[in-house]
Formats: sequence, C-alpha cells, structure tokens
Amino acid sequence: PKEGKSFVAANLAQVMVRQHGRRALVIDADLRNPGMHRHLGAAQSPGLSEYLLGECDEFAALQRGPMENLFFMPAGRIAGSAPELLSNGRLKLLLQRVEPLFDWIILDTSPVIPVSDATLVAGSCDGILMVVRSNVTPSDLARRARAEFPDKLLLGVVLNGTPSGKLAQSKYYYGEAVNSQV
Repeated sequence: PKEGKSFVAANLAQVMVRQHGRRALVIDADLRNPGMHRHLGAAQSPGLSEYLLGECDEFAALQRGPMENLFFMPAGRIAGSAPELLSNGRLKLLLQRVEPLFDWIILDTSPVIPVSDATLVAGSCDGILMVVRSNVTPSDLARRARAEFPDKLLLGVVLNGTPSGKLAQSKYYYGEAVNSQV
C-alpha cells in the first residue's frame, strides 16, 4: 500500500495513448481498496466486480478516460471475496474479449503482500511491472513480493518517489566531472 502503483498505472496509460493511434484500457483490479477512479475522475461503478459477478457485460463497465483513446474499467463495488472473484475464470474471459480492441491493457492490482489478489491477476497477464517506493519499501518486502512472480512475467521494477535532489551519477550527464572508477 502507498507505493504509488495506481499513480504509475494511470500515468503509464496516459503516455501510451500519446502514441499516434494507440488505445489503452486501464482496469482497476484492486477489489479491496479501489482508487483508480479518483485518479481518472470517473465513477466507481459499474465495474470489474459487477462484471466478475455476472451482473453486467464488459461494455457496461467500460468508461471513456480523460484523454482520447484512453478507456477505463473501475473496480466497481468493494468485494468481500476478491480472491474468489479474480479466480472464477471471468477475468481471463474479459481480457480475451477486450484484447483485440486495445493496444495496451494495464491492470492496477492490490498490493502483492499481504494478499494473493495480485498473484491471481498475474496469471492472466503478459507481463508485470512492480512498483516500489524509494526509501519506504523495505528491501526484504520487495524481495518477497518479487518472489511471487515467475521470471518471465516480471518486466521490471518502477522505483517511485525518488528524491528530487541531484544524484551523484547525474552530474556526469550534465557535464560536471565525477571522480569515480567504473
């Protein structure tokens, strides 16, 4: 929690749709503590939980985002049985149905530790970006979270919230001499 995963997901989607003709869908798959709808200025329902419960189809849960070619599926109402909903097979069906419509589908999940929701969602994804907060996330917790995913799925780690001051290595890029041996 509080790593900035929703912030990173929303911004990543906005960058993706800036590519000419690219369409992106952001799905708030955090059924325990949804918040992406606030980042995108959208309603919370209907959404993913209603779709997974069979109460609506995927098109009833989709919304237009704040930018052209950006679409959003909110989490919907808070679900008490998130693991059961995420593993009932309908998430995989949803992704198969919407995949031809979008160039990018970004799922924002609950934290990897302490619940299993993100691991369940990962099984339906092509790749994973893990978000950790600089100087906040304990390294042992980041290692435990990383161990939840097979190597082929983890595309990388986003280090969020780095200090805005100059880093020693950045001096090299700005023309200042750095005395270090490589």
